[in-house]
Amino acid sequence: MSHNDLTQFTMAWNYPAPIMTGVGRIRELPGVCRSLGMDAPLLVTDPGVAALPIVQSCVSACRESGLNLGVFSDIKGNPTGRNVAAGVATYREGNHDGVIAFGGGSGLDAAKAVALMARQRDDLSLWSMEDVGDNWKQADGDAIPPIVAVPTTAGTGSEVGRASVITDEEAHVKRIIFHPGMVPASVILDPELTQGMPAWLTAATGMDALSHCLEAWCSPMYHPMAEGIAVEGIRRVRDFLPKAYSHGDDLEARMHMLVASSMGATAFQRGLGGMHALAHPLGALYDAHHGTLNAILMPYVLRANERVIGEPMVRLGRYLDLRQPGVGAVIDWVLDLRERLSIPHTLADISIDTHQAETVGRMAVADPSSNTNPIPFDEARYADIFVRAVEGQL
Repeated sequence: MSHNDLTQFTMAWNYPAPIMTGVGRIRELPGVCRSLGMDAPLLVTDPGVAALPIVQSCVSACRESGLNLGVFSDIKGNPTGRNVAAGVATYREGNHDGVIAFGGGSGLDAAKAVALMARQRDDLSLWSMEDVGDNWKQADGDAIPPIVAVPTTAGTGSEVGRASVITDEEAHVKRIIFHPGMVPASVILDPELTQGMPAWLTAATGMDALSHCLEAWCSPMYHPMAEGIAVEGIRRVRDFLPKAYSHGDDLEARMHMLVASSMGATAFQRGLGGMHALAHPLGALYDAHHGTLNAILMPYVLRANERVIGEPMVRLGRYLDLRQPGVGAVIDWVLDLRERLSIPHTLADISIDTHQAETVGRMAVADPSSNTNPIPFDEARYADIFVRAVEGQL
């Protein structure tokens, strides 16, 4: 696909939300907001993204079109309940009528949580919406304002998800906040927005997309459609992440990585697993980057699941044209990919030690992602995998 062809690549599909893809589609943001009935949207993002010229250009374009646009950017890299509460207060004070979720995973997750809580009754807390049982039914779904999602990284796929991962600072735990109405009403995937990403972030977020696809592929749950989406997402990461990493201005590679990211988040309807069960508590305890954590944990968790994932790994290896396909071949491919992307090999390389191994093991078992790991690990096994990832014992 040539750059010229890519400029005209404007495919859209209707699941789980209308997705507009292609170079320059961000220029349609004011019209998208209007089509959803927004006159006064609140753009929610993080401070780094808010300072980017392209974001400032979007803000100006929206305001020049007549939209009474507000901006909220008081969000941490791992967004917290306090960040969400501040965003809700800003939404209410500005009499806003919709949310533009703009940025990477932190911005998108915080924005969706702000939208969820913005019009709910005052006695409904964010934490009461944790993804446990039917908690989501406590909220008034009709009160959730429309959301337009604009990702600036290719990794979390939060733009097509019904949940947000928010850190409970008092409990030192990441909680998954869920409601079906959190799915954005429209999504804009424009590779121009990811061009400015530093190489390390391109690598880390891309590996996050891979972790979603890999864990969905290995999940024991029955969901053939998600399985098919997962394996194609893995192929796109294989073909395009190294290009996006080495050549940051490669719009074709960046477009395919945006698609792979959305595919990963769609696929994990089938479930996640040990990578995320460990990455969530580590992110809460050490405030480490989520994609980097998943990238480091990936081969250690695959090895721990080795005895039950042989058949899907053989099929994946054939799809990826690996020699002697199987678990070992896939792990070797992951290790090679990580080396090409300068991903650290151990958690010790990002200043994480083993002192909290028991706590990590306990938190991993409690994390909802552990429910669909191919093997139901206990606290001791998760603690052991964590220690191995710190010490590099593959």
